[in-house]
Amino acid sequence: MKLFKIALIPGDGIGPEVVAEGTKVLKAIEKLDPTIAFEFTEFPWGCEYYLETGKMMADDGIEQLKSFDAIYLGAVGYPGVPDHISLWDLLLRIRKEFDQYVNIRPITLLNPTLTPLKDKTRKEIDFLVIRENSEGEYAGAGDWLFKGKPEEVVLQTGVFSRKGTERIIRYAYEEARKSNRTLTSISKANALNYSMVFWDEVFEEVGLEYPDVQTYSYLVDAASLYFVAEPERFEVVVTSNLFGDILTDIGAAITGGMGLATGANVNPERKYPSMFEPVHGSAPDIAGKGIANPLAAIWSVSQMMDFFGEEQWGRRILSTLELILTEKDSLTPDLGGTASTSELGDRFIELLKSDN
Repeated sequence: MKLFKIALIPGDGIGPEVVAEGTKVLKAIEKLDPTIAFEFTEFPWGCEYYLETGKMMADDGIEQLKSFDAIYLGAVGYPGVPDHISLWDLLLRIRKEFDQYVNIRPITLLNPTLTPLKDKTRKEIDFLVIRENSEGEYAGAGDWLFKGKPEEVVLQTGVFSRKGTERIIRYAYEEARKSNRTLTSISKANALNYSMVFWDEVFEEVGLEYPDVQTYSYLVDAASLYFVAEPERFEVVVTSNLFGDILTDIGAAITGGMGLATGANVNPERKYPSMFEPVHGSAPDIAGKGIANPLAAIWSVSQMMDFFGEEQWGRRILSTLELILTEKDSLTPDLGGTASTSELGDRFIELLKSDN
């Protein structure tokens, strides 16, 4: 039997509600598959923890997490705690300390009724965004000079190392080759004359090792247009930390909204645990009302199972997601239904169990 140790960080807002439903899915898999077992340990870290202790996580939190196979995160952020503190002291700290340099965001239209785009189908909206997740525009480098004075200056420095840029681009080429798909690089070399010129050069250099992979390269402004007007252009996309963050929210908008937005933060070498999360945020306005959509959190369980090498369960969760999206009465209000968070989760497990 394979035992997977999962660290649960439900976090803030609707995070605990949606993580509870994703955890139920993992427990259902455990019952359905005698070759798999899960061990869960929950950590109370987040904004409430910060208000009580002045810290987003325990001082030795990173050390505590090292022994786990994966981290399952709900959401980070809540009114009363500055966003830069909640983000940098928990989510980004975990990403950086565990070198989770690959962020994987599927942009897949699971049900054609969910897209606001006219006449677009699953065939035309089905691609993968691979976002650099450890440096770039989110490196945290910079300075704040002469604060509060007339000559005040703020510097925010993007950091693009040879190692960081090459490894994410190589990962994307490998994914494109493995899945026999095209690869598109998105940058902004016409305006960012150091970082993005470097990015483009590395993309071309690494590409020489992958002559079988068909490639394209777009400026980020053009790519933003094509995400909406012609999403069928994309199969595998690789881009920087900031551009990936923004573009994938466009991707969420064209596939059904943030309630279906999921992401994996991966350390491919498996030296450290990887982290899986819905990326819809903490939604404090609906927290505690029992109407949060748990499907993004459940989709992240599919990504987790793929990472564990249990691809059959990853596919089964995804096919169940497609099926439940056809049952309007089973969905939460954001998707036009009337079900509660737990009712949707329970119905999902019923369908998962019946999927042969």
